[in-house]
Amino acid sequence: MSKPVTIRVDDELHALLKQRAEDEGTTVTALIARAARDAVRDPRLEGAAEVFRSFIDRHAAEFDAAFPEDSPGQLDAPGRAA
Repeated sequence: MSKPVTIRVDDELHALLKQRAEDEGTTVTALIARAARDAVRDPRLEGAAEVFRSFIDRHAAEFDAAFPEDSPGQLDAPGRAA
């Protein structure tokens, strides 16, 4: 179930939101809902993607050695699911 929330934005921001929504193939409502979810996201998740990428970069060789069929280069090979 969803609840309606009314906000007021100036004409310039509304135009920017409409353009962004159009560019992304979505709606202004969806953009604002995503921003609201991001606003209440657990702060411990901030930077988590970068930490993960860094970990993978540092340990890619070990991963490839342990799971050779699942190494990124193999995933794009013909007959393999990407």
